[in-house]
Amino acid sequence: MPMPSSFPMSAAVREAYRSGQEDETLPPVVLCDAGGRPVGRFRKGDSVIFYNIRGEREGELTESLIRNDFRHFPVENGLDIRFATMISYGKDLDVRVAFPTEEVVLDTLGDVLSRHGIPQVRITEAEKAVHVGFFLSGKRTGLLPGEERIVVPTRKDVALFDEAPEMSIAGITEAVLARVLDPSARFVFANLPNVDVVGHIENEGAVMKAVGAVDRAAGVLTDAALRAGWTVIVTADHGSAEKWLYPDGAVDTGHTDSPVPFLLLDSAGPVPLRPRGTLIDVAPTILDLLNLPVPAAMTGRSLLMTEGAKPRAERLLVLLLDGWGLNPARDGNLIARAETPVMDRLLAVGAHAALEAAGEAVGLPAGTVGNSEAGHLHIGAGRVFYSDRIRIDRAIADGSFSRNEAFRWAVEAAKRDGKALHLMGIVSFFSSHGSLNHLYALMDLAREAGPEEVYIHAMLGRRGEQPESGARYIGQVEQRAAEIGCGRVVSVIGRYWSMDREENWDRIEKTYRMLVHGEGRPVRDETGS
Repeated sequence: MPMPSSFPMSAAVREAYRSGQEDETLPPVVLCDAGGRPVGRFRKGDSVIFYNIRGEREGELTESLIRNDFRHFPVENGLDIRFATMISYGKDLDVRVAFPTEEVVLDTLGDVLSRHGIPQVRITEAEKAVHVGFFLSGKRTGLLPGEERIVVPTRKDVALFDEAPEMSIAGITEAVLARVLDPSARFVFANLPNVDVVGHIENEGAVMKAVGAVDRAAGVLTDAALRAGWTVIVTADHGSAEKWLYPDGAVDTGHTDSPVPFLLLDSAGPVPLRPRGTLIDVAPTILDLLNLPVPAAMTGRSLLMTEGAKPRAERLLVLLLDGWGLNPARDGNLIARAETPVMDRLLAVGAHAALEAAGEAVGLPAGTVGNSEAGHLHIGAGRVFYSDRIRIDRAIADGSFSRNEAFRWAVEAAKRDGKALHLMGIVSFFSSHGSLNHLYALMDLAREAGPEEVYIHAMLGRRGEQPESGARYIGQVEQRAAEIGCGRVVSVIGRYWSMDREENWDRIEKTYRMLVHGEGRPVRDETGS
């Protein structure tokens, strides 16, 4: 449905589509007044609420806006912004956090291995470093005693990974092989990220190449490990490319609600497994194989069948094929269509189970898709943790959201001091980084208690969304703002530029200059306000 002319930012995004641009990499678009001056820039003493969740892609932008000692690109010193975040984006950030972590996650898989003196090595490339570290460790930073992390550099010579679907898988494979041949190594956890990362890009051929690259690497690594006397687990954290199409035939580049495989390979032969489980069963199964006690906090169950003698692993390799879901249908299934002789063979002859990796099984709202954060967290924790999304949704429902101390601090200060309030974050219903409902709740709070000037800075992404959904969402936000008489969308940018975690500071600088200096494609405010 076309947006009214009074909704300039959604119209501008639709115009960008016509010129070949898309949501994920949309260059900055800024609202300007009749004189061509950008509207709603960050000014000294303003209040900002960054409402994204997850947190690993939000820290860099936050740093650039709050730190006077920031050195990665030129910034305005002395902005003195009152900055609140939905959840914690890092312990060293001087911000107010609305929903801080409620508890420290202890007795994880890594904790048990460390306590029993089993050295552990976690290997991936930089694109997934936070997942094998922070999330697998129960949202804790730092190394455990006896833990080593090997992070292969992510390629910087490509703009998007469909230009290089193999990514840095050769380096990951080389690092894993070195540990497999190291007699002192006992436990290796390796994430192969290609299917998930490339699967977020609408390039069917590239996704199939990524699937093939992961399959080949899995073959090399499982063969080498089995020859060296290792036991091997092959599993995944969530699905993606196995459901590449929406029912109407449009491409779906997001995650899925599919189960994921769990394969157990041992040189002694097949090992009976329970046919179904969830991701919280992975850690208890690993500890069972290593003959280690399962902590009482882990409510997951070992997948090993209890009848007969159980296998014992002296050395264990876990290969996580990020984004590799199970789907019996071939229609729209890029994993089934790709060349995957290794996984085809292993699923045909090896012991395997199907694990739930989405929705309530991994602490997410019922019916929602899985994601890498929840996947790695639950694989490591061996129990269900309710997601930040559920906590926030419950706070909105019971009214405590509007009384949240961090929000009130930012909103009421802006009103008291005659400053602007800025609401910044992802504009999506399906992103694991946030929800439009959270933005709407903040707009309602601002209408009730906030200042006269409320500006909305939107980040767009294609992951899990219908084509051109960004313009539709921006239109909905503009409509909501008009209905309640609070807020204006004043900037829009693709999440590629604003939600980075690999120190691509040139991208963050583009977002910073949009927010602070109003740099971007100008869009005239046709309302004349």
